[in-house]
Amino acid sequence: MILARVVGNVVATQKNERYANARVMLCQPVTLEGEATGQTLLALDSVDAGAGDLVLIVQEGWSASTAATGTVGAAIDAAIVGVVDRIDLLKEEQQKESR
Repeated sequence: MILARVVGNVVATQKNERYANARVMLCQPVTLEGEATGQTLLALDSVDAGAGDLVLIVQEGWSASTAATGTVGAAIDAAIVGVVDRIDLLKEEQQKESR
């Protein structure tokens, strides 16, 4: 799973029929501290996320396809599967992060 911030909505004049009701979002992966990391990616939105939301993205074909379209078999690389309200780290993880 990838932690990311939604930075925008992608508008497409034509889509594959399987994606007709799905929104494509531009997402920036972030660290646990919220700092941008890596390249932006496109993900189909299955949870009605919006610009600025912190989200969880699954980047595996079978799970992404099922989550984003409700049917198996659509060729999807990434899907937003959750909006993150907050992140709580265990004390051991907090110590690892501060090193």
